Amino acid sequence: DIDTKCERVPDYFDRMGNSQFCFAPRGQSSWTLRFYESFYAGCIPVILADHIELPFADIIDYSKITIKWPIDRIDKDLVAYLRSVPLGVREEMVRRGREIRCMFVYNIDHTKCNAFTGIMWELEKKKRLFHQSSQVFWLHDGAIVD
Repeated sequence: DIDTKCERVPDYFDRMGNSQFCFAPRGQSSWTLRFYESFYAGCIPVILADHIELPFADIIDYSKITIKWPIDRIDKDLVAYLRSVPLGVREEMVRRGREIRCMFVYNIDHTKCNAFTGIMWELEKKKRLFHQSSQVFWLHDGAIVD
């Protein structure tokens, strides 16, 4: 059941940890803290935003670990859909979410799974795409031609 009250919940993280799905509405910026909390609570984020920027979208296939639902269709159909997702699919989504949640941690360690590594991968990809673009021209010395 969905609790529609808008008041502080003292056992918020316990409830998230006991949930299979966690709603992640867009915040005031282009992202939402609920999204990140969902992965650490062990539930599947249900993104309730038509336009949202997801981190590392070029290297993480979010369709395998989240559900994104149109904001203008939040009604009983959403609840019915969530109830229809097979248990095995839910378990696999949570498992995959646990594998990538380290990408949201900003600590410097020597593992390959952290936010700094993800940022570097993104920058490398942008650099490669930049040099492969038909809109970019450069000279023998590396200077970019406008």
